[in-house]
Amino acid sequence: MSLTRPLRPLRLLIPVVALAAALGLFLGVGFVAFTVSTGGLGGGTPSYGACDPSLRAPVGPLAGSRAGTRIGDLSEEQRRNAATIIGVARDMGAPPRAWLVALATAMQESTLRNINYGDRDSLGLFQQRPSQGWGSPAEVTDPVYATRIFIERLLAVPSWETMPVTVAAQTVQRSAFPDAYAKWEGLAAELVQQLADVADPTGCGRTAVLPEGVAGAAIAFALGEVGKPYVWGATGPNTYDCSGLVLRAFQAAGVNLPRVSRQQFYAGGHVPISQAQPGDLLFYATDPSDPATIHHVTIYLGDDQMVEAPYTGEQVRVRPVPWNFDELVPLATRPGTTPNTA
Repeated sequence: MSLTRPLRPLRLLIPVVALAAALGLFLGVGFVAFTVSTGGLGGGTPSYGACDPSLRAPVGPLAGSRAGTRIGDLSEEQRRNAATIIGVARDMGAPPRAWLVALATAMQESTLRNINYGDRDSLGLFQQRPSQGWGSPAEVTDPVYATRIFIERLLAVPSWETMPVTVAAQTVQRSAFPDAYAKWEGLAAELVQQLADVADPTGCGRTAVLPEGVAGAAIAFALGEVGKPYVWGATGPNTYDCSGLVLRAFQAAGVNLPRVSRQQFYAGGHVPISQAQPGDLLFYATDPSDPATIHHVTIYLGDDQMVEAPYTGEQVRVRPVPWNFDELVPLATRPGTTPNTA
């Protein structure tokens, strides 16, 4: 597989090779075949942060590609309706994240077209049902009214701003397909960026910086364990699974993390993997848009390298990050920092 990508994370703060030499280690870096790990499995799904894993390409030329639609594919009518949604929501004082939720919802419900038909009595941009108290047929087919009532109901949802976009949309809409909104999030984010000049509509760029020395200390510990065998459920000192290695590495740096990989995903703020810095955690998941399916965690070293306890029969090792691997979660976690807020 290709291990290149257009955007590369920041380079390592401390040279990996020099550190390895100081530790007397042979890193054995090379391009090797990828095999998934089952280490670090566990339950627990704390509340989501505002930056969604499903925003795989929040802005730029790949936005919307999960749904097969990009911003350049939209008609004048669709762009006009998107601008109306943004304008109404902004005039109501709703934050950009609310605009994004509304756009993703309207794209799923009507493809941003003000249609006068739908399932049962569903009508308009948001396919709102007069029989369910959304308003009269004339009202719900008025884009301004339809947007206003959607935003009003969204803002009334407790803690909506900390929900994934698809969850917030589903809470308002009560769709028969609750996960359907997720595929439109990238396109919605790019619409907010382009039509309203909002640089960070997803909130993914607000993560705090690790305290000085934490990343270096965690990386130094993990590199010191290179060569030790992988054992599922092990947390050292002689054997590790993936999350056990991460746990001990950050414990050595003064940061206490949860035990398993799925919980470690929530143990800090999130950044897009294109902005990953040394010390950030990278994850693999069966469905990269769903953190509940995370099954592997690694520590990013910089220079497109990571250290991991991979799977049974292997040892703790350093290897290139498979940036194009389809199970790589699009968000990295910065351990111990404050989770993102909208």
